[in-house]
Amino acid sequence: MTTNETGNLAVAKEVAPNDPDPNNPGPNNPGRRFSKRAIAIIAILAACATLAIASGVHSRLTAETRLRESAQASAIPYVDVVSPKASADADEIALPGSTSAFNDTPIYARTSGYVKHWYVDIGAHVKRGQLLATIETPELDQQLQQARADLENAEANLQLATTTAARWQHLLESDSVSHQETDQAVSDLHSKQALVNSSRANVERLGQLQAFERVIAPFDGVVTARNTDIGALVQAGDNSGPKELFHMAAIQTLRVYIAVPEIYAAFVKNGEQAKLTLDALPGEALTGTIVRNADAIDATSRTLNVEVDVPNPTGRLLPGAYAFVHLRVPPQSGSVTIPSNALLFRAEGLRVGVVRNGHVELVPISIGQDYGSTVEVISGLSAPDTVIVNPSDSLANGAAVQLVAKNGNGDRK
Repeated sequence: MTTNETGNLAVAKEVAPNDPDPNNPGPNNPGRRFSKRAIAIIAILAACATLAIASGVHSRLTAETRLRESAQASAIPYVDVVSPKASADADEIALPGSTSAFNDTPIYARTSGYVKHWYVDIGAHVKRGQLLATIETPELDQQLQQARADLENAEANLQLATTTAARWQHLLESDSVSHQETDQAVSDLHSKQALVNSSRANVERLGQLQAFERVIAPFDGVVTARNTDIGALVQAGDNSGPKELFHMAAIQTLRVYIAVPEIYAAFVKNGEQAKLTLDALPGEALTGTIVRNADAIDATSRTLNVEVDVPNPTGRLLPGAYAFVHLRVPPQSGSVTIPSNALLFRAEGLRVGVVRNGHVELVPISIGQDYGSTVEVISGLSAPDTVIVNPSDSLANGAAVQLVAKNGNGDRK
């Protein structure tokens, strides 16, 4: 205890010699050093937290930016494109047709009777004039005999009339008979001559009918059908009623009729060669000749009927086979070809979508030849253009588009 100058008591704090002074920043004051270290750690943590927050915000902003860009890019449609192909060479069109025999004829009986015998069956190759069948005609035979007898009677009457007329004319010279009687004798002679001519014509007619008892081949060919048998009753006539006995086809040369569209009619020239392919002969091409055409466009189908003849000496080709005739069509100068699925049919006319500087331009075009999967464009496009394939019906002029990336094989990546 000590007493200050005022006499008041004060408590004196005893300080140990080694106790640190809180106000003394010396080495013996660890509390002061701890406070500085804590402040530094807090500052570091704050800096780290700030960096973390800043990094998170930046990441979110970057993600949002990328999302926005991706959404904007997704809003731009992708399109497939092709480049027009220059039409330097003549193109080819394939037109369907059916092979048919050069001659295709049903064989009917020209006389009535019963089939006595037939000598050929289906698939038989026959020559012109070869006997196919014989027909028994007993009624016709009797009619022919009667006609011959009538002819002999008419000839006998004619002979008598000739003698009588000559006698009356001789007597007329001496006025032994009248002119009237002489004229009657001469007129009777002319009548008897007419009867002889009539009887002779009837005999010849029946003789020709009797010759039709032999059914013969009208040309070289193959028998494609036999519709009769021994003992069958046949009636004279054609296809208006009676049934045909045989059916024949000449297959040494086959005809192929094709319908050429009007736009290609100008390229059909008689005498030119044409390639022929058949499904029955895959990978093999035959050569035919354009022999004739109708020289008129059918008003219903707007096509030109064209006949192509194909040699068939070995009979390898069969009538009725499905065939394609390939015709060469020269392109127009400066034309290009594009796929048919690139065309846009609009109210204002035919259009195609061309990509220029990332935007669509609807270009009007004029087409020439139609090759099916491709068409010839004679104006509006050139080879360097980029044409959209399978365009949407809603494709608008000026719309932004993206091109579909493709690998080296032409497939989408």
